Amino acid sequence: MQPAYYENFEEIQKKLWFMLDDAVINRSSPFRIPVFICANQNEIDGRIVVLRKSDKSNNVLQFHTDLRSQKVDILRKNKNASLVFYDKEEKIQLRVKVICEINNKNSVTEEAWKKTQHISRRCYLTDDAPGSVSGKPTSGMISKLEDFDYTMEQSEKGYENFTVIKCNIKSIEWLYLAAKGHRRAIFDIENKKQNWLVP
Repeated sequence: MQPAYYENFEEIQKKLWFMLDDAVINRSSPFRIPVFICANQNEIDGRIVVLRKSDKSNNVLQFHTDLRSQKVDILRKNKNASLVFYDKEEKIQLRVKVICEINNKNSVTEEAWKKTQHISRRCYLTDDAPGSVSGKPTSGMISKLEDFDYTMEQSEKGYENFTVIKCNIKSIEWLYLAAKGHRRAIFDIENKKQNWLVP
């Protein structure tokens, strides 16, 4: 028996947004760690990020990064990017095209920073930028940070580097792998259109 979303646009959207919303709170969800791809001319870069917010009403996804990271430099030159999600058990892939907004030291980051736990804040306390060349294997952190030997108050210094990438969705492409026959659809958010595609 095929699921309700096999050939129904409305059910597909219900399912995909359920999976995205769940990924924000469920650490074991495969959708929690999508691949984020950004590019500027010949500079193409991809990495895993952690989904931190899913907002269907505004068609927005968010993740956190360090202001000094390479992806921020790329996004300053080209705000168009893509997120790829895949759930092996569900056999569902999403390819999400987005326009990114870099948020640093504003109301968006203030709200997210308050929710960022003590354990996670140390990522933004390193002296050197992520991706900096090092002469030895390193976490980039002084031993106090590695041992979590810092107070919540001391962690506030990391707010300077803490950045929220707000991804405004342009389109979502859905692929469901089924033995009977795969199904593929695209939801064009910008133009308010939806179409079936050949898988």
